[in-house]
Amino acid sequence: MVIDYEKIREQYATLYTDLVSVQRSEKVKKPNGATEVQWVTKHTNVPCRISQTGLAANTQTDTTNDIDYSSKLFLSPLVEIKQGDKLTVTREGLTREYTAGEPFIYPTHQEINLDRDVKA
Repeated sequence: MVIDYEKIREQYATLYTDLVSVQRSEKVKKPNGATEVQWVTKHTNVPCRISQTGLAANTQTDTTNDIDYSSKLFLSPLVEIKQGDKLTVTREGLTREYTAGEPFIYPTHQEINLDRDVKA
């Protein structure tokens, strides 16, 4: 039996109601010949689906309220995401920034654990 992964990927894509843009830290050559590390946009507005994997843990102190929780991103396996990439995900008009964990790639989709660590 031959599995038509392309057809399955298309079916998964119907569930992708969110959008992700990806930035990666890379060495960039400046006009003077020197190199520096900059965040470079690799992908923009790629269809995806984000899912929260647990409730946020709030750590309140006298000076800060740290909010730390994890989410998981689902998207096509044809989109290259690397651990440490900055991901900007938009869902229903709300945009949040995350850091990508190591992708786990299937023939039909990939799953990426995301970390969002902010101070409220």
